[in-house]
Amino acid sequence: MPPPSTPAFVPLKEPKPSPAAGPPGQGAPGGVRIAAARAFAVMSGDVRLAGRIWERPGCPVVVLVHGYPDNSHVWDGVAACLSSAFEVVVYDVRGAGASGAPAGRDGYRLQCLADDFIAVLDAVSPQGPVHLVGHDWGSIQSWEFVTDARLRGRIASFTSCSGPCLDHVSLALREQAGRPTPGALLASLRQLMASWYILFFHLPWLPEWNWRTWLGRHWSRYLRLSERVEVGASPTQAEDGCRGVALYRANFLPRLRAPRQRYAHAPVQLIVPTLDRYVRPALFDKLPRWVPSLWWREVEARHWLPLSDPAGMAAMVHEFVEHIEGAEASAALLAAHVQRAA
Repeated sequence: MPPPSTPAFVPLKEPKPSPAAGPPGQGAPGGVRIAAARAFAVMSGDVRLAGRIWERPGCPVVVLVHGYPDNSHVWDGVAACLSSAFEVVVYDVRGAGASGAPAGRDGYRLQCLADDFIAVLDAVSPQGPVHLVGHDWGSIQSWEFVTDARLRGRIASFTSCSGPCLDHVSLALREQAGRPTPGALLASLRQLMASWYILFFHLPWLPEWNWRTWLGRHWSRYLRLSERVEVGASPTQAEDGCRGVALYRANFLPRLRAPRQRYAHAPVQLIVPTLDRYVRPALFDKLPRWVPSLWWREVEARHWLPLSDPAGMAAMVHEFVEHIEGAEASAALLAAHVQRAA
């Protein structure tokens, strides 16, 4: 992979969000005003990645990685809250938002996503580690980052929300199959029913057809009805949805067929929305064996926590980052700490 280019920082001009629609794209509900940010672009191989940074020199750096079918604007409300204390970085993952897309499915493999993250880090924080936060597919790929030996020492902490490590899930399923119990079978059945969309995304052309013909235009309405959040329409929504299905096609079957033992090299805060209809809490039951230090925090919320409660999610990230940076743990963090399994 050629070395990443030096990012070209340019002023980011965004219209003021309206109370009804939120910021452009998938912005924060409730009319949260977004602090001034700068745009940047960096090359990862032959893919151009577009991002934004809320600069606060001398403060810890927090990198927010979005999921599917979102772009980086899903973080606008969280970033607005965090940018008062931290330097905050968001970027559109390959195939989403203003970033470029690889030519084929193999370009969406977890290895390529890790290369992208390294390119972003080399641009925004080449000297010091960052605090990583991921949601949905942003969390799934972030598990790759926090278990990649190339990134040891470059990630100070990881906050995961609604996105498990695919290798951990595959290994847990194999373990359950070897020692089936009624409780484990029931949990697997519930997750299988919640994951129907994964099977759908592996069908040829049909998911893309849905995004282009109707779902792209009605995504905001779907989130309003299913998640009870108000977001503005994104001009790239249909393309984000079409391209992003390659994340599933490029990674799920390889990880199910040949899971790897992936140990995190940074402390992990797990945020578990208990009303998540796509990712059930049982997926994380075996997680303590894979991380050096784990904080498990459950919240009564649906899947899109960055949209439904950006201030609440930002508060948990803020509290965790401050603790990793040396602050005394709060009562909530002390209660959330999980001892690692032997």
